[in-house]
Amino acid sequence: MAKEKQVAIKDAEITNNCPECFNQELKLTFYQKHTYNPFYHKITGDVTHEIKCKKCYSIIYPVNWTPDIERVFEYYNKLVKPDKKTIRFTTLFYALLLILLALIGTGIYLHFEGII
Repeated sequence: MAKEKQVAIKDAEITNNCPECFNQELKLTFYQKHTYNPFYHKITGDVTHEIKCKKCYSIIYPVNWTPDIERVFEYYNKLVKPDKKTIRFTTLFYALLLILLALIGTGIYLHFEGII
């Protein structure tokens, strides 16, 4: 079973007013989705974001954004450089691949020798 994890790729402290409590301490975080499996580690191109107030701990959804928050978000959105989409195979994958190739090679050898 693959496990998914959101990895923070950029954090920014912004000083816009919170729509809930009018505090000026907001945190903008961009996340990238990583998938872990016993056979591979995959970095996807899915980038998500979250704006959270540091005082009332409420998440500010795009419906409640003010024009100032939208401008700041678009600025930081341009600065975000997500990790390249890649897939890395684990040692278990390579070990199973090596065993499979050895079994196939043994089967072909035994077939040509007439043992099978």
